[in-house]
Amino acid sequence: MDPRRLELLLHLSRLGSMREVADTLGVTTSTVSQQIAALAKEAGTPLLEHEGRRVRLTPAGRRLADHAVSVLAALEAARADLDPTAEPAGTLRVAAFATSVRRSLLPVVRELATAHPEVSLRIHEHEPAESLALLDADDVDLALTYDYNLAPASFDRTQVTQPLGSAGWDLGVPTGHAAERGRTALEAFAAARDDDWIVNSRNTADEEVVRTLASLAGFAPRVVHRADSLDLVQDMVVEGLGVGLLPSDQPTRPGVSLVSLREPEVTLRAYAVTRAGRSGWPPLALVLRLLEGHPVA
Repeated sequence: MDPRRLELLLHLSRLGSMREVADTLGVTTSTVSQQIAALAKEAGTPLLEHEGRRVRLTPAGRRLADHAVSVLAALEAARADLDPTAEPAGTLRVAAFATSVRRSLLPVVRELATAHPEVSLRIHEHEPAESLALLDADDVDLALTYDYNLAPASFDRTQVTQPLGSAGWDLGVPTGHAAERGRTALEAFAAARDDDWIVNSRNTADEEVVRTLASLAGFAPRVVHRADSLDLVQDMVVEGLGVGLLPSDQPTRPGVSLVSLREPEVTLRAYAVTRAGRSGWPPLALVLRLLEGHPVA
């Protein structure tokens, strides 16, 4: 089977429209239709069935799309193996959350400039869901993402993850708040039941953690404010606008206290995510190796 046709089928399984596949890959809709028809002929069974103006895969089509993931990943690995000793060179496109850019990518940029000047990074700052969407669309080569132990992320079989460290998060409250007397996370949360809450404006993971712990403490949190910047969250806490989660290792401003969360703990976990079969590409393999020496947390 032609791997280019398998790639079209895989895109179609995700997008559900030949027009969307054509727009994504820069080809005509008729080309997509013809190639899928040729693939069905090769497979000896119908792969599509129409549903209004859209199409959906038949059971055989879904099975073949599942096989396409492994086949295409194997082909990517084979291409990388053709010259595994090549000196890394090229531009690596990376989508990453802000903390990982500061703590991991910028040190790697400095190392590359000194030891591997032929490798450059093109950095896009994004939250995890945005980064994974870009990775899935092949708009970036590497995504640096995170989740929390109380709000675990799910990765599909087309993605390969490499842990990049973990760090504890605490409850940020105005200094003197009753939550400071809490001996456990649930006691601290219970003391903040009447407060407004501040959560991330571009990611839902911390809000899920807040709602989980609040539920265990017996109340529904009143989420009022959303902010992407952790510095801004601290400013809002100082002004008495609410409380929210903050990293344990970040210095706090006067007027902000961190309440240690225990039983249960809240832990952020960082990952480097690549598409299956791509990590052997020399520039990507080099950067993944360098990231091991610069964990995010």
